[in-house]
Amino acid sequence: MSTTPQAPTPDTPPEAKAALGWMHTARFLTTAAQLHHLPEITVPEIAFVGRSNAGKSTCINTLTQQRQLAFASKKPGRTQHINLFALGKQGVTDAVLADLPGYGYAAVSRSDKQRWQQVMANYLVSRQGLTGIVLLCDPRLGLTELDEALLEVVRPRVQAGLKFLVLLTKADKLTRSEQAKVLSITRLQAGGGEVRMFSALKKQGVEEVAQLLWRWSHPATDAGAAPDATPEPK
Repeated sequence: MSTTPQAPTPDTPPEAKAALGWMHTARFLTTAAQLHHLPEITVPEIAFVGRSNAGKSTCINTLTQQRQLAFASKKPGRTQHINLFALGKQGVTDAVLADLPGYGYAAVSRSDKQRWQQVMANYLVSRQGLTGIVLLCDPRLGLTELDEALLEVVRPRVQAGLKFLVLLTKADKLTRSEQAKVLSITRLQAGGGEVRMFSALKKQGVEEVAQLLWRWSHPATDAGAAPDATPEPK
């Protein structure tokens, strides 16, 4: 089910409001079916990955307060490209979001699955500007074998300082006690990454995640400050 992104309220803390305002600047940059078709990026890049039914596109749309920035299909697995979105005020890019194809959907052919698993693995291992990874997971399913395989691929980079977040989507499907239990279990599995609950429907975790992504992209800048101007990526 699609949700309507929600703008900050008068009660939103200044730091969260600044981060949400920054996220709202997201705009389509480019799409590519192969890694060598992606442009060089000289600003921080944050990748969103996860199973096809984990709610990845809905999460991106909710964080950016835009209805159709990322394509949220009723048929998971439709997106077969890496889509890049630029972030930054006044048209100046200071960070990039990368929406990677969902994996694990049964209707996709075996050859397509293998091809995209390899493309994603190569991206996660070799993408130079990659600053952080957001792994989206349905908390009712927990981390699957494919999620665990992805964790193994990125573990060396996480140990070397790459930011990593496991985002447990569809949190509104769980009770508070169930959320607490899943959080505890997932933190043990996250391999040094952070873990957050998230609900596009209830807007749970939206402000917190927006601020986290801001800090990843601006490590030397206060959350409430305006981003520095940096050149557009080549």
